Amino acid sequence: MTQTAQIGDARTAPQPGRRRFSGTVLGVAPFLLFAVLFLVLPTAYLFVGSLQTSTGQLTLDNFAHLTQPYTIAAYEASLEISLVTAILGGLFGFLLAYATIAGGLPKPIRGAIMTFSGVASNFAGGPLALAFIFTIGRAGFLTVFLRAIGLDPYGAGFTIYSKIGLEIVYLYFQLPLMVLIIAPAIDGLKKEWREASENLGASNVQYWRRVALPILLPSLLGSVILLFGNAFGAQATAFFLTGGFIPLVTILIGSQLSGDALGDKNLGYALAIGMVAIMGVTLVAYSYLTRLAERWQR
Repeated sequence: MTQTAQIGDARTAPQPGRRRFSGTVLGVAPFLLFAVLFLVLPTAYLFVGSLQTSTGQLTLDNFAHLTQPYTIAAYEASLEISLVTAILGGLFGFLLAYATIAGGLPKPIRGAIMTFSGVASNFAGGPLALAFIFTIGRAGFLTVFLRAIGLDPYGAGFTIYSKIGLEIVYLYFQLPLMVLIIAPAIDGLKKEWREASENLGASNVQYWRRVALPILLPSLLGSVILLFGNAFGAQATAFFLTGGFIPLVTILIGSQLSGDALGDKNLGYALAIGMVAIMGVTLVAYSYLTRLAERWQR
């Protein structure tokens, strides 16, 4: 019996130099496959296409077009709108999330805010543009109401079809998205930390400056960068609202890839690579800022 058990143990024991197959690899495999199919391969395809002419010849002229005034203006407009909506959406979204999570609101109101945030953060494109046109367009019901009481926003120079108007529309889905992604981080602040700081004589300002904000800073930076990327890659809302009047990079890429006589898909690929490069720089900056923020947590 003992000899049989020893033989069985010898068969089941791991052999030296032979690695066991980890179930973790199997769990990560779908994500790796998704990343390769929808991130790595498309980026490689865009890069190869950006180095070719319409006949397949090797060229760098597509990247040379990125220095043209209309291309620079498109990048500047996209960056400006993305930065403004990311910062404002991040600031007011954080305040709303804090008031919702830690402000002592009743559960029904808290649930209603979170539900609305989940719906509004996914409301974009043509329906969102039409909703704002029907509301604060030249003939929108709110505009008509304001004119009836002696206030004419369009007479004062405002228009929803401008860059400022587009930023207001973007904030509609940027702000609730910030609420959704920062709420778990705010909810993770332990009450013991505030109680300990109060016992040590810290004021509310000192608590936020030395405890809460250093802990939340990586989440805040990541959330703002996510909002930046969300606005930088938006196309349908701006196109439906302004008809391409505001030159954004995404609209410029769409016009190059539309297949009409004036379109150049290889130039569109180069424009897309420029967007990828900007997002790459943004991620590097986020990684650096996160390391600086983590010094407060050591």
